[in-house]
Amino acid sequence: MKRVILVTVCVLVALSLVYAGDFTYIGAKKCKMCHKGPKKGEVYEKWEKGSHAKAFETLKAKGEEKNPKCLECHVTGFNAGGYKVGDANAAKFEGVGCESCHGPGSEYKKMSIMKDLNKSKENGLIIPDEAVCKKCHNEKSPTFKGFDFAKYAKKIDHKYTKK
Repeated sequence: MKRVILVTVCVLVALSLVYAGDFTYIGAKKCKMCHKGPKKGEVYEKWEKGSHAKAFETLKAKGEEKNPKCLECHVTGFNAGGYKVGDANAAKFEGVGCESCHGPGSEYKKMSIMKDLNKSKENGLIIPDEAVCKKCHNEKSPTFKGFDFAKYAKKIDHKYTKK
């Protein structure tokens, strides 16, 4: 009996680990559906006007739009289910989109989940911190001139708080 319980527990743990990795990228336009307009703090609009949204354009201007070393940070989900050079849907992942910082949105996008922060996190939502930013804003970047997290976090602040 103990062996059956042990095997069952192992199978359930393995399945939960497999499922935890099944989050997929959906693109910033899906996020826009719920995160736009004055009533929602113009979150999408703030992103769209910022430099992260235009990150892919900077590569094109330099002729680096196919350079994997650059694409890792200038597109969303590079070769991880998001941006892939030549894919028919590549354009929807150009730039540093919502999911670059907040994780693939396939499971946390549902309103019933988004209303609960813990459920959102369980379903893949990342609340970005300095470590998330430093995956790209670091010495490996040819344009790196230092990174002051507090200063730059204020520049891109797009928190929505209910009034």
